[in-house]
Amino acid sequence: MTKPKIISNPKILGGKPIISGTRISVELIMNFLAAGMSVDQILTEYNELKRYEVLAAIEYAAKLVSKTKRRSASDKAQRISKSPARANSPLFR
Repeated sequence: MTKPKIISNPKILGGKPIISGTRISVELIMNFLAAGMSVDQILTEYNELKRYEVLAAIEYAAKLVSKTKRRSASDKAQRISKSPARANSPLFR
């Protein structure tokens, strides 16, 4: 069993991340889960998918959210340190 790739190709679904070899997006999998479907129900609905592919989509989404969260905190810290109010404040001279 090879680990499925999550790929993004601008010519497929507008570049949304998909499970390689399919037109099934990570977004679709996450929407099904958010709507209350189980992995087993997704596999029943899309019998061409394998469990490890659905799990790879979930893992991809989790990593993406984790990176976004870290990046947001880092960006916020940079914006605060470069803000004009801070630069002009006598407290920070």
